[in-house]
Amino acid sequence: MLIGIAAMSHETNTFSPVVTDLARFSGRGGEPPDGEAMAAIYRGTGSGIGGIIDVCEQRGYRCRFGIAAYAAPSGPVENDTYEWMATRIVQLAGEVDALLLDLHGAMATKSFDDGEGELLRRIRALRPHLPIGVSLDMHANITPDMVANATLLCGYHTYPHVDMRETGVRAANALLDSLEGKTRPVMAWANAPMLPHVMRQGTDDEPNRSLQARARDLEDGAAIAVSVFTGFPHADIHDAGLSAVVVTDGDIDGANNLRNELLTRAWSAREAFVYHVEPLEDSMARAASLAKAPGEGPVLLLDHYDNTASGGTMDATDVLAAILAAGLDDVAVFGIFDPDAVKAMAAAGIDATITLSLGGKLPTPTIPRQSNPLTVTGTVKLLADGRFPATVAMSRGLTMNMGHCGVLRVGGVDIVIISRHIEPFDPGCFRAVGIEPTARRYLMLKSRIHYRVGFRDLVKATVECAGTGVCTSDYGELRFHKVRRPVYPLDGVNTPPEEWLPG
Repeated sequence: MLIGIAAMSHETNTFSPVVTDLARFSGRGGEPPDGEAMAAIYRGTGSGIGGIIDVCEQRGYRCRFGIAAYAAPSGPVENDTYEWMATRIVQLAGEVDALLLDLHGAMATKSFDDGEGELLRRIRALRPHLPIGVSLDMHANITPDMVANATLLCGYHTYPHVDMRETGVRAANALLDSLEGKTRPVMAWANAPMLPHVMRQGTDDEPNRSLQARARDLEDGAAIAVSVFTGFPHADIHDAGLSAVVVTDGDIDGANNLRNELLTRAWSAREAFVYHVEPLEDSMARAASLAKAPGEGPVLLLDHYDNTASGGTMDATDVLAAILAAGLDDVAVFGIFDPDAVKAMAAAGIDATITLSLGGKLPTPTIPRQSNPLTVTGTVKLLADGRFPATVAMSRGLTMNMGHCGVLRVGGVDIVIISRHIEPFDPGCFRAVGIEPTARRYLMLKSRIHYRVGFRDLVKATVECAGTGVCTSDYGELRFHKVRRPVYPLDGVNTPPEEWLPG
């Protein structure tokens, strides 16, 4: 039996101005890898597709490898880029006996709000009876087309996402078991009328910690796969928000009951999924106080409004400006996306003093507040190609690429300026440019929850800073037009539906 394996993964922030073209999916320039070249890159890695590849090969199946197209979150995918990827995956589906896909679950394109559902619909139209297993991100916005056109869906249980590989393994084993006649998968799903804030979705914290623990317990007993998808609220589509998918062995009534239990638990905890914003000035004062308090390690200032892994431009300057205005000293900042600034630093050379108009170059018309360029004068301390090996669980075995980059020292602040979007969840982002993060008084990161996988144990305190950006944690700054209404907390919804129904 021949198994097709491919990936098409993008979390789309429909409010983001960052262009999502084919180059963004390639990672290395040109086109995304495919065939044996793709397998060589991902085999044995901590990625979802790495887990899928390893399971299929270990269980002795013949594999045909398609594309592995992964892009950092950004704006809606360009139509020609989507068609390029979808066409190749559909072609692969026509050549195999079963298909395993590593998707995200929150892809929107210029023409389709549900990129994954459209892909699966096309595959199902070509191959009505093809077994299809899909691994998905916890932030997937599940849709009717995704469920109707897949054999089974399987989502992450952790955020930060340290079980990407394990999710690929679970999805692959579940589909292969069904091919071998060991199980007969059936799926139940529904969504709840709620948009959990991303900053309240971490699985170190309640309420998601208990929800995901319950899902894992059920997988160990009553079900094949149990997923609570907290959803991605910065995708303004009809089905954005929290949902649950339960896969059982032929027991659809049991699947419905478990789905209802999980959705009821989530709804009961809806208030705990709401994030409350602290004024930026208060955050700066609190950080300075924490730096003087007993304890080892730096204080982390988290610029969570401008996280590229949620579609942020990564060039907002508000938190950096507040750090400079507050006179914080011994600070390492990662990072500001500004390819022009990197070029200017390279032209000036190491040890040169240079004045830059830094960041604030990508307009964000979808939100009311804009970040402005910040004029800074500093010394060029280092220039680098921006590649380093990932050492943390999320991307272990892969090479991280922040593009050509440099370190600019402005007073007591070292700013890492990059030319390729990358979220700083691995301390290697600092160490690759000669900065030891544990030796600093303060760190500033543009991240939301993923920073925890590499930095949580290195810092003594974290201060969440509300800057400016399309990843804003203030829903009042976002104009929702398509999401189903009423929905909590945008509307005064205090009672759940009489029964949990799909869509």
